[in-house]
Amino acid sequence: MEILWVLIALVMLSFVLLPVLRRRRGAVGLVTPDHPDAADPANYGFAPTEELDIRLPGPDQDLLDVLDVVQRTQDYRAAQQLLAGTEAEGELRWQRVQSFAGAASLELQQRPGGVSDAPGGQWLRVWRAEAPKDAGGAAVHAEFLVQQAWRTAAPGTDEFRIIMEEAKAACSEAALLAPGDPIPYIVELSVARGLAYYQKDFEQLWLKILDRAPNHMGAHLAALHYWCEKWHGSRDLAYSFAEAAAARAPQGSLLAAMPLFAVFEHLPEVNLVSGFYQSEVVTKAVHGALHAVHSARPDDPTLAHVRHMLVFFLVRGERWAEAMSQLIHIDGHVGALPWTLSPDPAAEFAVYRALAVAGYEANGGSPATLPH
Repeated sequence: MEILWVLIALVMLSFVLLPVLRRRRGAVGLVTPDHPDAADPANYGFAPTEELDIRLPGPDQDLLDVLDVVQRTQDYRAAQQLLAGTEAEGELRWQRVQSFAGAASLELQQRPGGVSDAPGGQWLRVWRAEAPKDAGGAAVHAEFLVQQAWRTAAPGTDEFRIIMEEAKAACSEAALLAPGDPIPYIVELSVARGLAYYQKDFEQLWLKILDRAPNHMGAHLAALHYWCEKWHGSRDLAYSFAEAAAARAPQGSLLAAMPLFAVFEHLPEVNLVSGFYQSEVVTKAVHGALHAVHSARPDDPTLAHVRHMLVFFLVRGERWAEAMSQLIHIDGHVGALPWTLSPDPAAEFAVYRALAVAGYEANGGSPATLPH
């Protein structure tokens, strides 16, 4: 049995660490980078691995410009202005709140501060001190505390619970400052998962979100985690939640892709089933996500999230041309599931991208045949 597990581990390692790929009709294999059969993603205009942006799932130049100003000057006011001008109920505001909070959390991790220097993320503390009634700053602070809990402490420990309780209080304060804003409640979804809310309490929280933003994709993705088997639900509960969201999704909504995320959250750690990624449950979920992508607005902020997840499943299912069709829309940004679960998201994404290119070319594809 031990030998079997060693062999399985070696197979998985060879897939994850696959540096380059060989292309020939009907097969994809290992070669060196200078081999004439090595598939080259650069031929398709794809960004070099070292240039992939791990901060965002897709482009948001306004956010990146503001982040640059805030982190360079440690002045929060550009962030305050950007959030004030972003629609409260929309997906974009939620992503920007997450990004500002994540930037402050990462700064603090990199520069914890000491006797002679201020800690990183000081601009967020100043924001809360100078503008205590600003709803945007309150929401970013609440999300910052949530990210700090997950980043610095283990679930179930006293330290984790203390930070999460502080985050819960911050969510309540943010909600009071903007009664119609769903974001404080969306932030609390992570608190609910971390503090193991009873299901009836979680459902009450969820109803507050539905009252304010019933079709919010980011909220549904956050809530899905709670219902997963590895947290406080089960596979059936997670699938039911995702399928119900997809069933009531209005035309053009990416909620139709929710079942694909539910499948991802319940993938077996070691897959020994041949053809799993061509199975009915996966195929149906992929089909729903593809339909959602084709129907969605091109500027939907959550579109990139679905495209990234599709790349993962389409490559695993050896649907090379369809994977390439998604890659041309998202290449350059990798701040999304499933890549962010890896210690090196850019490298993980690059492996799947290289597999897609090699598989595409092994079946007769080329840069000239790829529609843009």
